[in-house]
Amino acid sequence: MFQNTSYWVLNMSIIASFMGLLVLILRKIKVIPKRVSVFLWIIPFFRMCVPFGINNPYSLMTLISKFTMRTVTVYEPLDPIKISTSNAVMLADSYAPMVYKKNILEGVFSVATYVWITVALALIIAFAVLYFITKREIKDAKKTADGIYLSDKVDSPAVYGIIKPKIVLPDSFSEANIKYVIRHEKTHIRRGDNFWRLLGFLAACVHWFNPLSWLFLKAFLEDLEIACDETAVKNYESDERKEYAKTLLEYAGGKNIFVSAFGGAKVRTRIENVLSYKRMTVISAIGFAILTAAVIFALITNAG
Repeated sequence: MFQNTSYWVLNMSIIASFMGLLVLILRKIKVIPKRVSVFLWIIPFFRMCVPFGINNPYSLMTLISKFTMRTVTVYEPLDPIKISTSNAVMLADSYAPMVYKKNILEGVFSVATYVWITVALALIIAFAVLYFITKREIKDAKKTADGIYLSDKVDSPAVYGIIKPKIVLPDSFSEANIKYVIRHEKTHIRRGDNFWRLLGFLAACVHWFNPLSWLFLKAFLEDLEIACDETAVKNYESDERKEYAKTLLEYAGGKNIFVSAFGGAKVRTRIENVLSYKRMTVISAIGFAILTAAVIFALITNAG
């Protein structure tokens, strides 16, 4: 069974790629706020990590399966409910046990499994080492009276850590900007963004062989920052949003893949988004929530 793991990882990667490309298209719809559309990244990352799904006649996979792809039922707890896996590879005659259409494929996927897990573990270990090196750099950060830390090892405000996150500022930080920076970083902490960053990295490491997984990770991290900006400025007036945007520009160079940095992502896009920010009405918020939930449900379920 273990030797067939690469078969199913490849299968998940193909389906996740298709879903991720759809999300890349949907996120370009400017009328949808990023603090809403960022949830759409649940779809490709779910497909990357979970091989199974509930059958749903209204799933997009139902339409796709009419032309290509096979749905393999793995569990049927109740008559109307079936749990299945969508098989895009279709190189086997039987799946329990796995019997390939050609004998050579068994050896190919067996070798591929060992290569896949070796590289995936190497990447995870490498990222973990780099993360702890990054954490070690701010070990000597000085705690201020407000519970904020100052360090000469960072060049931009950021949130470090997941379980006990802390805000670290450059020791040369200007007090004039602290209001906007602290609000942004505390928003990251409330949203648990460092945890979501970690899950994104793990998903990309599992699908290291798929270049689209790294593209999706990059876009996801950008959307996290923009969504955080939108949440942080939601109660600001126009003048305050301008000051917030100016502060973003000041720390435009601060980027760190392991933390939620104030100056990360595409600063120009973030500034434009902050300056053009519009509050959502209750009705529009409910509408966007229902639409997002419907899209997610249609894309993470399998053909019914």
